[in-house]
Parts: sequence; structure tokens; C-alpha cells
Amino acid sequence: MLSAAEFDLATRSARRKGQDIEEVLQSEFQVKLASIGQALGKFFGVPYEPYKGDRIKPMDLLKNLKRDYVEENQWLPIEEGKEGVAILTMDPEQVKSSRIVNNVFPKSKLVFRVTTIQEFKQTLDQFYGAAADYGSVGDLLSGLDEGEEGVSDLTSEDLSAAADNELVKLVNKIIIDAYNQGASDIHIEPRPGKDKTLIRFRKDGSLVNYIEIPSSYRNALVARLKIMCDLDISERRKPQDGKIKFKKFGPIDIELRVATIPSAGGVEDVVMRILAAGEPIPLEKLGVLPKNLERLRSVIEKPYGLFFVCGPTGSGKTTTLHSVLKYLNTTDTKIWTAEDPVEITQKGLRQVQINRKAGLDFATIMRAFLRADPDIIMVGEMRDKETVSIGIEASLTGHLVFATLHTNSAPESITRLLDMGMDPFNFADALLGILAQRLGKRLCGECKEAYTPSSEEMKSLLTEYCEELLNTAPFKKDAKAGYESVYKEWVKNYGDDKGQFKLYRAKGCEKCNGSGYKGRVGLHELMLGTDNAKKLIQEHARVAELVACALEDGMRTLKQDGIEKVLQGITDIKQVRAVCIK
Repeated sequence: MLSAAEFDLATRSARRKGQDIEEVLQSEFQVKLASIGQALGKFFGVPYEPYKGDRIKPMDLLKNLKRDYVEENQWLPIEEGKEGVAILTMDPEQVKSSRIVNNVFPKSKLVFRVTTIQEFKQTLDQFYGAAADYGSVGDLLSGLDEGEEGVSDLTSEDLSAAADNELVKLVNKIIIDAYNQGASDIHIEPRPGKDKTLIRFRKDGSLVNYIEIPSSYRNALVARLKIMCDLDISERRKPQDGKIKFKKFGPIDIELRVATIPSAGGVEDVVMRILAAGEPIPLEKLGVLPKNLERLRSVIEKPYGLFFVCGPTGSGKTTTLHSVLKYLNTTDTKIWTAEDPVEITQKGLRQVQINRKAGLDFATIMRAFLRADPDIIMVGEMRDKETVSIGIEASLTGHLVFATLHTNSAPESITRLLDMGMDPFNFADALLGILAQRLGKRLCGECKEAYTPSSEEMKSLLTEYCEELLNTAPFKKDAKAGYESVYKEWVKNYGDDKGQFKLYRAKGCEKCNGSGYKGRVGLHELMLGTDNAKKLIQEHARVAELVACALEDGMRTLKQDGIEKVLQGITDIKQVRAVCIK
């Protein structure tokens, strides 16, 4: 990649600037880090090990190694595999000849891996954390004393360990890291016997490994979390759930919903959902396509009626409803909400938390709301016949009612509700609309690659887009003309002046941990309660008829909405298919 003369020049430049030759090669000669790494690997005759963002920290190897010592001696154990302990260093020869590593790991076989200075620093920060105040997970773990193994009952030692300063810091650090990395859930998964406890974070809908913790702390760790949310520490055979107000324990003001579940082998799993308190997203920032946004606004501005948002758990239903409520939240409206739990808080809303122990379920609260002079009511979930019938009643007596449902698509929700035994006439009268939604992964804005799709690719997108439309009247009459009109619409909205499209593919960079995706995008399917739809509801029509009718009325299915977002370059078709059933 370089001539000897250029390399000589780089060395002189580095000496003059007091910089590292590696930096000079990168900045002035555009040599990639990977190439430097491979050259080093060839020179030292050991494999080159690049920086990996998702590497699990090897807690048992880092146990007695403090950060200062590692920085001074320039080597770091990264994993223990079949060949032995892998040692990461920038100069394997020197580390081998000093034999320090052999003294630290006397019983282990050692294998060396070479890396660049920059990637060594990154791995160091990854293992020991760059955050200063808590030190790092590695330092905190090396500060914990090794306890006795194999005791599965909660002992007094576990309780004193749960109050131990290092463990308290470790738990806080895990929660702060999860919050800073934008995770939505923290999964703590202990394994029985002497196996380590694995901690994983859910980011953008997928789980990634975070760290492993020695088995001797698993009881203390769970006990500490239970203490934080006032649960019964001695009850280890039943699931429990609670809430942590983290402001009491750490520097950030967040709440976590905690569920403990006894799992096989006498251990307890803990799953924590980070409730991102904060402002609801403004309606226009939800990522709803302009045409859908107009239709959505026209519906929610009606004075009374019933509006549903449906989708599986974690598809952003509550977020969407709160955005709608924020849009409607003015000084002259009274809005009551019943939620389980209250995740997003807004000024001006009166929010009620479900408390089943006290007999406060959705139906009871709904009845109370009707006596409390509401303009708008939002119900977290409509699971049972009673809640739905009160909702319909409320919407027919002049209130605007919003609710969430666990169904797959907008038209399916209608049959689901009718199957609960709703009166089709009242229900048809009350229904304003149903919004189904999913969250797909968004392409990372830093590294996504633009390309011009082939005509085959555009054809397959078009076929996929029009799949559902084939049952509608215009397509039955003349399919070819239908396809053409859809394509013309695409060219108008998403093509350039030559009628060419530009799509993007995932590439992967440091920002997105090499996955190519960062953040999420909502896919929406909005079915309105039009006169045609109402007629079909009263006739108890089949789902297929409802779908065809909704499409004729201008609905786009989740998949169609997703394909338009592919054309906009927000996501790719793989991610759309991953979240849409059909």
C-alpha cells in the first residue's frame, strides 16, 4: 500500500509532530486500521484481532487486573477458548519475553493476538469503561471478594454482599450503561451451579451481550435489585414485580419496571424495562407518511367515538397514543387515562395506575371516569368484554375514547372485537379508526450505502406492494393499469427527475456496532371507520372483505407502508419483512 520512501516520510512526520506513526498513516496516507493490523499480524506471525463492539467482558480473567497495570504493561486478556487464554497486545514479542503474563496466569496455556494502538485503547475502554465516576464494570467486579460457590439459598453473607458498596456500584453502573447505550430492557440471566450470570441489553429490538458476572454474586445481585424496588427478598419461588425510581440510587432520573421470575436450577431471572420518562413525541415526528398523517388528524379531531391502536408488545402503541393525546391536550379538554403501568407522564393529563390488588382494574376505572366529566378517555388495554362494552358506551355518549389492542392488523381487530360479543351496530357507530403499527430497524444514518436498484428489484418490490391490492375493485378490473398507476405514484414521490430510484443498504460502522442499523422507524396501517367499512361491520363480514374495503378507502397495509419507507431510504426490505407477518 505504501512505498518504502513514503513509509520513511510517515516516520519522519510522526517524529516531528510527536504523534504515533499509526495516526499519521491513517490521517495523511489514508491507510485503513485493518491493513495496519494485518501487517502487524504478518510481522509478528500471530493473528490480528480487530476491535469488536459486542465482545463480552471476560470477568474471571480481569479479576485481579486493574486498569493502570494493564495500561502500563500493554497487554490484556480477552477470552479463554479451546487453545487457551487469548492475550491482546501491540508487541507480542516483548510481552512473551517478559514472562509477566505467565506469572499472572500460571496454569493456563497462552495464545497471543496482535492489534493496533487505537483498537487496544478501544478494547481497554470497553472492558474498563470510559466513565470516570463509577470506575468500570471490570474494576467494580475485581473489587468484589470471591464468595463461597454453590450455595443456592439466600444466606446472611448474600444480604451483606447486597449492601456491599462495590455491588451497589456495580448494579448502578449496569443501569447507567444500559440507559446511556439506549437499551430498552436489561435481562439478568443466572445459570445454576458454578456457571456465570449473563447480562444482556435489548437495543433497537435485538438482544446484545453485555457482561458475565461470577456465580457467587448471583444471589446478592438479585437481592440488591429486590431491595431497590421494595420486594420480598425471602420469596424466591414466586414471580414478583415492582418499580425502581433510580433517582434515589444514582445520578439519572429514570424509572425501571422490574419483573423477577424463578427459573430452573433454583435461580431467579430479573428483567428490567427502562421506562423512558420524558416528553411524548410530537405527532408529526412519529414518522407517519404525510397522507396517513392527514387521515389520522382528521379522525382524532372528531368530538366523540372510538379509536384503537394495535400491535404486539413493544411496538410503540403507548408512545403513539401519548403523541395523539399531546396533540389534543389543550386547556379546554379534560383527559383521563388508565394505564398499567403509567410509563409516559404529561402535564394536563389525569393519569390513573391500575392496581389489581386493590380491585382497581380497567373496567372499574372506566366506570369511574364516566362519572368524572371527561372529554377524552384513554384506556391502556381492552382485553375483556366488559372494558370494551364500557368503551363503546362511553364513545356513544359523547366521549372520545382511545385504547390499545393486541392484534396483528387493523381489519383483524374488528373481527376480534366482534368475537368478544360486541353489538355490531353500536360498534360500527362508535368506530372512528384503527391504527396498527410495528417498529422496524432504521438504517444507520452514518454508514448506509446508496445504490441504484435493478429493474428486477423494483419489479419484485412492486409485486410485493400490490399483493394485497389484487382483491380490490380497480385491480380486478384491470391489474396492469393498477400496477402502472402505483409505479407512477412512486416515481412522482420518490424518484429523481430521470425517474430513477435510490435505495440504501446496511454497511456497519462504529456508531451502530457494525450492524448497519441504529434506531427504529414506525410502520403504520390506518383503517378509518368509513361508511363502507361500517356497513361491512354490521354485516359481520370476513377479514378479507374488510381488508379489500379498507384498501379501496385509501388504507396502506403495514407492508406497503414499509416499502414506501424503503423507497425513502429509511430502512431496507429485509427489516420490513422481519416485522410484517404477511
